[in-house]
Amino acid sequence: MPQREATAHVLFDEAHSEAWTVRPELARAIQPSHPEDSSYAKAAALLRGHDLGVAAHDAADGPLDAATLADADVLVIAHPSDDAWEQVVPGGSPRFTDAELHAVEAFVRAGGGLIVLGEQEQEKYGNNVNELLARFGIEIENRTVSDYEHHRASPHWILADLRHPVGGVDLLARVDAACFYRATTLHLANGARALASTSATASTPRAPLLAVTEQGAGRVVVLGDSDLFGDDCIDELDHADLWLNLVHWAAGGAYGEPLAAPRAAAEAKDDPHWTALKREVDALRLQQRSDGSVDLGEHDPTGLRTRVEAIVAAIERLAPRFAHQAAYLEAVVADLRAWADGGFEQPDFTAALEQFRPDLQREDGIQHLVVFPMYKQNGSRDKVFEALIVAVPWPEWLAELERDRYDNAKFVPVTLVDYTAGYDSDCAVLFPETVSVAGKPVNHFGGIFCDREAERFRRTSSAAASVLRLNLPPDAAALLASERLSRDAYELWDLVHDRTHSHGDLPFDPFMIRQRMPYWMYALEELRCDLTAFSEAVTLEREGFAFARHVQYAILFDRLFRFPITGPRIRNYDGLGGQLLFGFLHGTRRLHWTDNRLTIDWEHVADGVLELREQVETLYRAGIQRTKLQHWAAAHDLVAAHVPPAAGSRWVAGARDFAETPNPRPYVDEVLDDEFPLSLFYVSLQGKLAADAPAVAA
Repeated sequence: MPQREATAHVLFDEAHSEAWTVRPELARAIQPSHPEDSSYAKAAALLRGHDLGVAAHDAADGPLDAATLADADVLVIAHPSDDAWEQVVPGGSPRFTDAELHAVEAFVRAGGGLIVLGEQEQEKYGNNVNELLARFGIEIENRTVSDYEHHRASPHWILADLRHPVGGVDLLARVDAACFYRATTLHLANGARALASTSATASTPRAPLLAVTEQGAGRVVVLGDSDLFGDDCIDELDHADLWLNLVHWAAGGAYGEPLAAPRAAAEAKDDPHWTALKREVDALRLQQRSDGSVDLGEHDPTGLRTRVEAIVAAIERLAPRFAHQAAYLEAVVADLRAWADGGFEQPDFTAALEQFRPDLQREDGIQHLVVFPMYKQNGSRDKVFEALIVAVPWPEWLAELERDRYDNAKFVPVTLVDYTAGYDSDCAVLFPETVSVAGKPVNHFGGIFCDREAERFRRTSSAAASVLRLNLPPDAAALLASERLSRDAYELWDLVHDRTHSHGDLPFDPFMIRQRMPYWMYALEELRCDLTAFSEAVTLEREGFAFARHVQYAILFDRLFRFPITGPRIRNYDGLGGQLLFGFLHGTRRLHWTDNRLTIDWEHVADGVLELREQVETLYRAGIQRTKLQHWAAAHDLVAAHVPPAAGSRWVAGARDFAETPNPRPYVDEVLDDEFPLSLFYVSLQGKLAADAPAVAA
């Protein structure tokens, strides 16, 4: 599986006589007969497999201070102990100095995460972690809990009562059971809250075993047991999921960091010739008609030619920054001058488009200068001039997946570095078919602005999750906060989605761009590609590429929350695909709307998505045996089984009465503008999001 760079960094303190180490060789030295009883190596490997960096800090590295913690996002302190009581990492004292306590507190309040794992009979171990925890309102108590009713193999191996929060981030997502081995309890104050407690039959009933608190900008997690994440126990019950949840939540401060722009792109953006190019293009586009031509009765040809030459001069002076685009930029200059020489009629940029080949230069961070007369999808349909600087994110992990698994030679993810006014819109693509040409455009590439798509996803999904009090897993919350994670998720999602249009059982033209058909056919095609991408992401996760879970979240949230409530309700095929997914998952009890709260069954929702995919694939497989009209009707029936059609629909089963014909396109006129209207759920959500933040609905 591809390897990704760490998105957050976890530092295990091993400088204070801890009973646990993430270094297998040290665990073997501490306990040669059974190193697993001193090892957090599996816990560390689990984090690394989820793109979290792991390092150890031992006594030889010096004290815990600001410099040591500067590169960490989470600090783990796993049961410091005097060696009279435990076999420990040698070389340190279980007590933190006053300076270290101050440094750790400052680290947390500035946005760091802290995880402390205590033990039974806390006072005997000689550490002073309670001096640290007192600053955050938590104390590890001095007792050993037993429970003869709720235990696992031993009364001291107690099964915790888990407390899922109502709304917000659910640190117990996918966690149904956890065992605390020889545990103590916690005393909580100052807003700290328990996630797991002893049962009513325990020796200390209903007492906290696991607690969390937010302090300043940071987060603190404390457990009354350290064994449950050790090598012997982390694979038991749901301990692995609990561990991942706690670390992802504690690392929350790392995910809000913005992505730095590629250096070369930033330099081009600051070039005065780029400023001149933007100014002249923005002025020229205001002089153009919708087809790109200029009315010479209104605009002076001499002034227009002067403007074109100013654009040419700016392009030529920027060209050294874009040496890899030499042929394209020469063609742009030639097409611009030909347009002027031809009297400023509808522009023909065929030659430039043929030379624009970002698909042949997929290198991480490479930048392209783009100058074309073109319309903008989800924006202005006027084919007027625009100028862009775009950068290509092409990390090695994505290149490996495209090369070895999802071949898609035309796919080019791009990010917007700077742009003229036409792209100050909802347009998130750079497609050849949008460029003004005399004939049929070449089809060498498909550019998707993954940064723009990811920003919309984060904005809308975060707002919806808040309004709906969605039970967000901590890694999903990280995705909604992280520019990097969400952008990367879109890159992989779009890679698989885009190639799916030409793969599979396809009864008709997969892109359907040359056919007039009911809009639910477009909805099912786009949804089919997304369901395929979701399915591939499930497979990748099962094979060990844990990042693929973020792709699943992105598809699920965007389809459920953004697509249905954005755009007009006139044949909104993307919105209908989201409505169908919601209707299917709700109808099969993979998500629940109860007490005005949306809850997703995270353990089974993927199975629901895959079931819907099979239904769509079955429709497609059977389509080759149907007439076009029969196929359209069968597709309507599939959608209508989960999304009620509008009153008065002529296409609904029972009312549908169309004569069979080789050309059923006239029946498309019988489709209502909003054949499948929004449900009460979506009407309410749309209204609340618009009221809370009008920009969300844009």
